[in-house]
Amino acid sequence: MFGLIGNFGPWELVLILLIILIIVGPGKLPKVAESLGKSIKNFRKAKEDVVEELEIKQDKTDE
Repeated sequence: MFGLIGNFGPWELVLILLIILIIVGPGKLPKVAESLGKSIKNFRKAKEDVVEELEIKQDKTDE
């Protein structure tokens, strides 16, 4: 999946951040960053829960 995207250098990241700043605006940028951080945290938690549940099921089938 990430092979299609390619490597991001520092100038590409700066360009992406500038585009986001123009679209969102400087006033809403902290709120957007907070929402993004919460979303990533929730995604990681859900992923860990699924992995844990799959490991438990695998342990039960091995017995």
